[in-house]
Amino acid sequence: MTGNPCWQAIPVNLSLEQFEQFVLPHLRRGRRGPPPTLALHTIFNYILRVLYMGCQWKMLPIERDAKGLPEIHYTRIYRIMRRWRADGSIDRIFSGSVRKLHEDQLLDLTVIHGDGTTTAAKKGGDNLGYSGHKHLKGDKVVAFCDRHCNIIAPFICAAGNRNESPLLRDALPRLSEMARAIGMDLQGATVSLDGVYDCRANRRAIFNRGMTPNIPQNPRGRKTPKRGRKQIFEPAIFEERFRTIERVFAWEDKFRRLLLRFERISDVHYRVQDACLYDDQSAPLLLSFIAGYVVHRWRRAP
Repeated sequence: MTGNPCWQAIPVNLSLEQFEQFVLPHLRRGRRGPPPTLALHTIFNYILRVLYMGCQWKMLPIERDAKGLPEIHYTRIYRIMRRWRADGSIDRIFSGSVRKLHEDQLLDLTVIHGDGTTTAAKKGGDNLGYSGHKHLKGDKVVAFCDRHCNIIAPFICAAGNRNESPLLRDALPRLSEMARAIGMDLQGATVSLDGVYDCRANRRAIFNRGMTPNIPQNPRGRKTPKRGRKQIFEPAIFEERFRTIERVFAWEDKFRRLLLRFERISDVHYRVQDACLYDDQSAPLLLSFIAGYVVHRWRRAP
């Protein structure tokens, strides 16, 4: 049986109308010099094409002009992408996208799902570590989404050998900052996480922000149940994670450049492939997440 059409495909580029509405207002353009010969919409889609195809920059297929020459050199596309990352344009695109979803009442913040994922690194670089659980060298991120699979806060990233549990306490402030910036009300929301985040410090950090943790108790090798009152836990809410945050990470796989990290500088990897986002610890967001995740929600809006 055919499923809902809005879930059948994930967009990998933006139309001109979508670009002018959601991206162009947040891009910083130069005040001097001649205007670019190639439209910013075309350049932005070239960046998304790199993330989707997973190819090297020099292998990016570029359209040819009337003279049979490439309409732009791949190094210019890379340089523009780096400039947008450095001047904060990517971060503003992400913030604006979440604000748009909130204003259009497309966010369901009654339950916030969080989890982490690990990216393998093929080369050396900063912010890397060997994950004994995944048996690979790379880095990891912790992300939050709502019940409709919308990313609602910048990732927090760390080396692959770091435990995810302490990272939650670094990720929650970013969630609160985003909520204050766009006017989201998180009071009374339920934060659903898996057992690796089960500890007193994480539960306290969630309670102190007016939210309720929904975390299964982690026995950690105990042969008998832990004494004391049982923690709050709703299995039905926890089961939603396989249709929400896990689906988000599955969408990430659509963009092959995100499956493996080739960049040696983590800031370039996470803000290029994101500006979705992380790694000077200020707002690591991946460009592909923005286009692939958030714009996906705009397209399926009524």
